[in-house]
Amino acid sequence: MSQPSSPEGLATSSCPTADQLSAVNIVWVDIRALLPNTKEDLKLDFSEKVEESVISLLQQARDLLYGAGSLCSRSTRETCFQVSEIIIDYSWEKLNIGTWRDVDKDWRRVYSYGCLFKVLCMCSEESTIADTIRVCDMGLLMGASILDNILVRIINVLQKHLTYGKWSAEEDTKESQRKKIRNDHTTVPSIKSEEVIPRLHCPSLEHFRENYMIPQKPVILEGIVDHWPCMKKWSLDYLRQIAGCRTVPVEVGSRYTDEEWSQTLMIVNDFIDQYIMNKNSIGYLAQHQLFDQIPELKQDICIPDYCSLGEGEEDNITINAWFGPEGTISPLHQDPQQNFLVQVIGRKYIRLYSPQESENLYPHETQILHNTSQVDVEDPDLE
Repeated sequence: MSQPSSPEGLATSSCPTADQLSAVNIVWVDIRALLPNTKEDLKLDFSEKVEESVISLLQQARDLLYGAGSLCSRSTRETCFQVSEIIIDYSWEKLNIGTWRDVDKDWRRVYSYGCLFKVLCMCSEESTIADTIRVCDMGLLMGASILDNILVRIINVLQKHLTYGKWSAEEDTKESQRKKIRNDHTTVPSIKSEEVIPRLHCPSLEHFRENYMIPQKPVILEGIVDHWPCMKKWSLDYLRQIAGCRTVPVEVGSRYTDEEWSQTLMIVNDFIDQYIMNKNSIGYLAQHQLFDQIPELKQDICIPDYCSLGEGEEDNITINAWFGPEGTISPLHQDPQQNFLVQVIGRKYIRLYSPQESENLYPHETQILHNTSQVDVEDPDLE
């Protein structure tokens, strides 16, 4: 991985005065204000699972950050950048040994710190903001929260310096009309009347709990999300504006049980271009905690009151996002939690089976797919 070039205005041993601050320096000042005041406040506490040599590298990067002149010296920046790259590369190997659930959280924190130190070097250089945000996103996706979720706060600062196209209500209306035309051509399988899930308009919490939640009966609730901002704001243009440069995980292929199925990371703009606008290939942003990664989108939705009827506190509610073109399929599977699904744009065809039918749906015997059926419900093998 190549190092970012150092702008001439920053290649000095001392920081420039306020009158000499360039746009790059203004970003650096804003980012530096998010950090702890002293290196003693930036604690690097890890378990014995993290080798002393790695902790030494983290301490070296921290010392360079808080040393005389901070990262204003070119040589200091280059050294810190190299150290952060070593931290990222080494911890990346740790993250990719075995299954994800077995990865120790401390190694995810090490990876996030490596991304943080690299980002700080990039913020004090003439790196593009989009590239810097991409490194932050890698820390958010693969790492763990550090320093009060500082990577999210850094992205918030960086995005203020991004140049967005002007957004207008007229553009929003045109895009909504295009979506409506596209949705009207979507076909829905014919369903027998006795198999159709009932619909209720804004039932009381008590009625919902007693008649549907406790007996575990599916129901479609109408009129409870119409006021959400996303119902009017969300469009491809809006998502590009808010999240276009953000890196997200994408499933490549129709369904995750196919042999050719794979996963990759890409920015939202590329995902829209390759898989939403291009109907010849299938990619799916599936079951991703997008709203934790991009809080601006979370402001467009709410947690329905019905979710308060479940076990645990509101902070423990998991909010995932699905975004994909026609043809994306989630194989028949069982989720460990109750689900409240909101369809903002487009349509989704869902088939539900009673838990009593589990044995007849032949779940996979392997541990990784134990919650997934071997049956293709649209084309079952009846022999």
